[in-house]
Amino acid sequence: MPGDQQPAREGFPRPIAKFADPQVTAKGERRAAVSFQRLQILWFNTGTLCNLACNGCYIESSPRNDALVYLTRADAASFLREIEDLALPGGRIEIGFTGGEPFMNPDITGMIEDSLAAGHRVIVLTNAMKPMQRVKEALLRLREKYPASFTIRVSLDHYEPNGHERIRGPNSWEPAIEGIRWLVSNQFSVTIASRLAWGETEAEARKGFQPLFDRLGVGFGATEERLVLFPEMDAAEDVPEISEGCWSILGRKPDDMMCATSRMVVRRKGSERATVVSCTLLPHSEDFELGSTLAESLRPISLNHVFCARFCVLGGASCRAQPSADV
Repeated sequence: MPGDQQPAREGFPRPIAKFADPQVTAKGERRAAVSFQRLQILWFNTGTLCNLACNGCYIESSPRNDALVYLTRADAASFLREIEDLALPGGRIEIGFTGGEPFMNPDITGMIEDSLAAGHRVIVLTNAMKPMQRVKEALLRLREKYPASFTIRVSLDHYEPNGHERIRGPNSWEPAIEGIRWLVSNQFSVTIASRLAWGETEAEARKGFQPLFDRLGVGFGATEERLVLFPEMDAAEDVPEISEGCWSILGRKPDDMMCATSRMVVRRKGSERATVVSCTLLPHSEDFELGSTLAESLRPISLNHVFCARFCVLGGASCRAQPSADV
């Protein structure tokens, strides 16, 4: 992997900055790219508006940020139809809803229902606070009708109240715990997403979550994949670029990257239609916008962003709902 940039010598051109060229690294090596393999999960970003303004939110969601406006039921339906029209390998896939806070979107339960009715599995990422609790009755109906296909992933940024609220803000712990208790007591399929913060190791975090899971009765252990632990992400962090030679050095494969098997739909403020981007991590970067249809988007992705390196390649992380499932 490339090291730090070297200063330009007299008579030589200045080196390019890291992640500046989609084809070549700052060290002059061919940048790694990921070819599309098959669509396993399609994400819908329901909008960047959120009831919280979390410290370190990688897409800057907040109660005021509407850079990505609410996706509509009609927007989502057009992409659900396209999955059928393209006859993509695997047929039925996972549909993920993320934000912002998805349950703030007025069309969210309709989009979930349309996805489930089409035979897809659905996962919704939520903080389980008031926006989710406002649609309890609709969620109960969906859970009753599609019990094996509907999962809710709750974001809980630490296993202790102070740690969670250090990231999510004051008075965010108890409502989230109340939401988890309601989901568990009503037999929803629940997973938990957290982050590795403040230098804590994965083993330490999983050990810390186990007593909480025991108290909540979530029905799974902290060592299982249903607790997803994401690496910290900071776009200003200095991380190595990923060249083609890194695959063998790191023992990783391009096919293991999210962009080999997933895409995300967003709708930008002022845009007349939704567009497709490469993954959940890069909704704001126009460099990773791939067109207005799934068919246009199914092309190789150059790993030309710090998140590609930090989260996916070096962090080994993925936003998929069921990492082990055959979908």
